[in-house]
Amino acid sequence: MAGSTSADVVVVGSGVAGSLVAYRLARAGASVILLEAGPRLARWQIVDSFRRVADKRDLCAPYPLLRHAPRPEPMNPGAYLIDRGATPYQPQYLRLVGGTTWHWAGAAWRLLPADFRVKSLYGVGRDWPFPYETLEPWYGQAEVELGVAGPDVDLGSPRSTPYPMSALPLSWMDRRVAEVLGAQSLRVVPEPMARNSRPYDARPACCGNNNCMPICPIGALYHAATHADKAERAGATLIAQAVAYRVEANDRGDIVAIHCKDPNGQSTRVTGRRFVIAANGIETPKLLLMSASARYPKGIANGSDQVGRNLMDHPGASVSFLANEALWPGRGPVEMSSIVDFRDGPFRAQQAAKKLHLSNAAPTLAVTWNLVGRGLTGGELDRQIREQCARRLTFGSFHEQLPSGANRVTLSAQKDALGLPRPEIAYSIDDYVRRSAADTHAQFERIAGMFEGTEIEYDDSLGASSHIMGTAIMGRDPNDSVVDAECRAHDHPNLFIAGSAVMPAGGSVNCTLTIAALSLRLAGMIETSLR
Repeated sequence: MAGSTSADVVVVGSGVAGSLVAYRLARAGASVILLEAGPRLARWQIVDSFRRVADKRDLCAPYPLLRHAPRPEPMNPGAYLIDRGATPYQPQYLRLVGGTTWHWAGAAWRLLPADFRVKSLYGVGRDWPFPYETLEPWYGQAEVELGVAGPDVDLGSPRSTPYPMSALPLSWMDRRVAEVLGAQSLRVVPEPMARNSRPYDARPACCGNNNCMPICPIGALYHAATHADKAERAGATLIAQAVAYRVEANDRGDIVAIHCKDPNGQSTRVTGRRFVIAANGIETPKLLLMSASARYPKGIANGSDQVGRNLMDHPGASVSFLANEALWPGRGPVEMSSIVDFRDGPFRAQQAAKKLHLSNAAPTLAVTWNLVGRGLTGGELDRQIREQCARRLTFGSFHEQLPSGANRVTLSAQKDALGLPRPEIAYSIDDYVRRSAADTHAQFERIAGMFEGTEIEYDDSLGASSHIMGTAIMGRDPNDSVVDAECRAHDHPNLFIAGSAVMPAGGSVNCTLTIAALSLRLAGMIETSLR
């Protein structure tokens, strides 16, 4: 990889944002270089690795740990991300072609119109610099590109086009839970999912392996390597194991090159006309901050001092209990249903919006660990595993989090194997979230009561959901934001940022579909500018 290379557009990161941008621009005839820090792996390699992993609790274990491109390690907190805040923050993400969409539940929600106007409507947080209606047609395109199977119900986000696929059939558990909760005025809806309900885009229909995380064995679940491959077929050049470490600007403020290293530390300079950073909510600000120079002492695109700030996630709480009837979780995808009653309302002036969701992941491993820990063995252990797995219900939650400059990513003095700074995280959870989480606990108590739940276990830790947002925040004012409404850096006219890092508000749902919609919109604007 040593030397220099050039293209019309250089994209850093091959997750859903970068791969979609690269594909759309290559399809339009632009020359594109797509840089990825990690390797390219075939599905069979990941499936084989999963089968050989001893501890199946670590959902990242089937994916390689790379000295040159380290990532957070769920079973070894602090191995990469360094916590410096009041609340530990150790999200999971992957560094390989396709990014973390190899390893996700597939939920493909749109934000609500109100999520774009939380400041105007409720006096908290920040508004987006454009309304829902601006992104709506791009949501439709994103659903087609990812292959979203969605329900024929109103989820609160107006649509101009139908889902490309009908919803997957719900499991008995999902249908029974919807019946019980519906009788108590809790609305349970099928989730829109980037998972095939029929053969679509040369990928098969879901056959219910219940292994979406850490790896769908057949490819029914969307992953962004699909679009990295399409980008290459359209003419893009993908360079794997290329760790971007410097964004180079000239004296006029134009970006002229990305510098990257291979696993041996050998450097390459990649030049272009337009540059897109799509390296997730941790790696994007890390790269911009690492690019500090005499002319840009705070880093690239950081005249506002907002790069790395406003770190948001969807802090989560959960409950697990034994129901009074057999419901058989584990048949079908790992998640199919959500409770949406708390996504919006005047209460958001005082506490966070939230979404509650029902887990359909097979509880066998957790149940077995628990019973073995109690000392059960032999036939009684086998009987209890069967009996409890049939009745174990688990609900999770995502809570809205507001942007705060104190929640941030900075650079550590500690270095990785390539001599690059490790990220430091300052993070805390405020009372806006905690008030909502207290109500979530009460809702979980109520739900457990509907099933006469026993052996109830609450997790109120408000841990990371790995929806990393806000660290290159979007806004109209160059003094308090990093990019404008077009995802263009205020400080550099030919630099764009794609992905969740630009989101000024994240509502209470997974951000993948919003990332995809923003990326398609961005690709369209760059295409126009290149003509």
